[in-house]
Amino acid sequence: MREVILAHGLWVPGFAMKPLAARLKRAGFHCHTFSYMGTAQPPEAHAERLARFARDIGPAHFVGHSMGGLVMLEALIRHPETAVGRVVLLGTSTNGNFAGRRLARHAFGRWLLGASEGLWREGGGRRWTRVERLGVIAGTRPIGLGRLLGSLAGTNDGVVMMNETTIEGMSERIALPVGHSQMIISARVAQNVALFLAAGRFCAPPD
Repeated sequence: MREVILAHGLWVPGFAMKPLAARLKRAGFHCHTFSYMGTAQPPEAHAERLARFARDIGPAHFVGHSMGGLVMLEALIRHPETAVGRVVLLGTSTNGNFAGRRLARHAFGRWLLGASEGLWREGGGRRWTRVERLGVIAGTRPIGLGRLLGSLAGTNDGVVMMNETTIEGMSERIALPVGHSQMIISARVAQNVALFLAAGRFCAPPD
């Protein structure tokens, strides 16, 4: 399977996934980017659109960055008939998000988060129940907008803490020295995504 569906994160346009798409193309994959307005509609609406988008493409792998990963999870769990190869989440808060909850304490923050606010309040409960392999990449370089209102505890990528990337049922998780936004432009992240899509496992080359 060579088709790959990409989904971007909150507050960034679909073309932000171009560096990752270009690297995956060199690895032999054909990428399709699913774009959505992250704050304008509830995540469930994005998930339904993604499910229709996926039906038009046919069997494909799925790679989601940040909120894009949550939209993918919602779509794939709601629609078990969707033909899936393997799934990779990049810096996705599957277990709630402290930085998002902290931002939502302020009126301006709630406005920024819009219809996505509820995603960051949730703390746990998400499970991967499909049979396809799910890989998670977490960042360990604390550079990101999530630190603007204060520090984040433990290992984090500047927006998402390591323990927030945990999801029951995941097949494998790898931690890489990248910040949250850096994930979609990192050659090392792209290499691991390509390997997981091809072989169902990660491999982190030495620094």
